[in-house]
Order: sequence, then C-alpha cells, then structure tokens
Amino acid sequence: MKIPVTLNKTKVILDAQADEPLVKVLHKNGCPSVKSACMEGACGACTVLLNEVPVASCKIPAGLVKDMEIITLDYFEKSDFFTIIMDGFNKAGIKLCGYCNSGKIFSAYQILKNTKIPTRQEIKEQMKHLSSCCTDLETLVNGVIYAMQLQAKRLKRVTKIEGEK
Repeated sequence: MKIPVTLNKTKVILDAQADEPLVKVLHKNGCPSVKSACMEGACGACTVLLNEVPVASCKIPAGLVKDMEIITLDYFEKSDFFTIIMDGFNKAGIKLCGYCNSGKIFSAYQILKNTKIPTRQEIKEQMKHLSSCCTDLETLVNGVIYAMQLQAKRLKRVTKIEGEK
C-alpha cells in the first residue's frame, strides 16, 4: 500500500501494509530515533508527533496516517523547543538514556506548546505513563517546569526586542 504523508516536513510516500505498525515503517524509512521496544505503547520509545500530538507509533497502523504530518525526534532535535526542553531537563539533572527520549521530550513539548500553565499535578498526570528508566517522575516534572520557565524568559526577551524596533 502506498501511503502519502509529510515526514519531518517532507512529502513522502510510505510503502507499507495497512496494518503494519507505524514504528516499523518509520524505522525502515530512515528514522533511527523511533525505537521498537515494548510494542504496547507504554515505554515512550516509539513516540512521534502525529499532527502535532505525541503518539505511541507502535499502536498506530500505517494505513491510518494517510495525509498526516509525522515529526520524529530526528527532526525535532533541530527546533528551539528541543533546546528549551533539554536545557530544562539538564537544569533538573536529567540524563536521558536514549531509550525513551522521544516520549519524555514530546510529552514536555505538548505541555510547553499549550497556552494554559499547568499545575505540578497536571504535569505529573501527563507524564506518569512514561518509562522511568532514566529518571523519576518528580525530577521529570521539575525538568518540565524549568523548561516552562526558560520558555517564558525567552518569550519576554523576544517581545522586548520586538517592542524596541
């Protein structure tokens, strides 16, 4: 089956069986950050952004992604959001192991891109499903809060510069 998608901002045609897990199709198409691990949607290793929403690509049949946008961590690592998230994680002392990076990073991104500022408990609820192999939940929440603070400082700096023109 030929499946047209936008993969990492490039229009491509994926060649896959309709019921083939998206994680396997992406890996075959040169996306090394998309890892095949638990195959149950629990660990976060296969997380991608599907139309801007973090999803476990092991649970998504390739046939369902026709005409959708897929962003993998390989591409996202070049974004300002990635830098802000990693700076927040580093400030919290998080050293990602490489196994479940995309789940943690894309979940943090989902929180940062929303205009509503979540409570600590709301962040915890959004992150609790992720694998805890390289950090505990409290430290992960701290990393997201630090990233939110860095983003707020950056937005104020950008606004100030724009206002000076």
